[in-house]
Amino acid sequence: MEYTTLNNGVKMPMLGYGVYQVDPAEAERCVLDAISVGYRSIDTAQAYANEEGVGNAIAKCGVPREELFITTKVWISNAGYEKAKASIEESLRKLQTDYIDLLLIHQPFGDYYGTYRAMEEAYKAGKVMAIGVSNFYPDRFIDISHFAEVKPAVNQVETHVFQQQKIAKEYLKKHGAQIESWGPFAEGKNDYFQNPVLKEIGAKYNKSAAQTALRFLLQSGVVVIPKSTHKERMEENFNVFDFHLTEEEMGRIEALDGGESLFFSHYAPEIVEWFMTMA
Repeated sequence: MEYTTLNNGVKMPMLGYGVYQVDPAEAERCVLDAISVGYRSIDTAQAYANEEGVGNAIAKCGVPREELFITTKVWISNAGYEKAKASIEESLRKLQTDYIDLLLIHQPFGDYYGTYRAMEEAYKAGKVMAIGVSNFYPDRFIDISHFAEVKPAVNQVETHVFQQQKIAKEYLKKHGAQIESWGPFAEGKNDYFQNPVLKEIGAKYNKSAAQTALRFLLQSGVVVIPKSTHKERMEENFNVFDFHLTEEEMGRIEALDGGESLFFSHYAPEIVEWFMTMA
């Protein structure tokens, strides 16, 4: 496993297992499978409704808690100091743990300043080892980073070969924050797994297009949390540390970048209105 050291000295695995869209009834089994494969970083969120399943897996896996890295996120409906504070305690209960390794604001909406104050308080109390944000575009990230007492350690944003977040990465580096990818496979959009560049480069190393894409992101300094409910795919996604892409190969994949989301824009009024229905 490769690691990154966050701006407060906490070590974070570069590869983790994400449980977005994992059925709550399946979460425990999936996380146990992932841990048995070798994953030690697990990414969940209040909005995924599967923190309890993750917590059951943590309790049953037999791996010491200190060897695991658990991430969860505060949802929009829990925005604001009081609600966020209560939700953090609820997440701790559901995850069956005394501390969360990384706690993020899930979306840049609602009273996220109040949310961040609650997270800073939890951090100072030792209930959270590192705090950060998710889906914060450079403008909002700069804003919260400037005024925060505890600087965000991570920003989890859509990042994959077709949206490499080159501008965001510049500003995150400037502010000492680690970029983390959600959707490293873009949910298969743009015929991701049949991309000729990824397939050709992967064939050289006897790797799939998915493994090649993950290797590219890792070598680009991006933390990745691929999700699968199938153990064989978990194993495939985990098996990306035994090869290294050349500078020329990295350049070819960099050229795939379109610089735009394949999902939605947080600047689009209709998208913001949609998020507000969940607030």
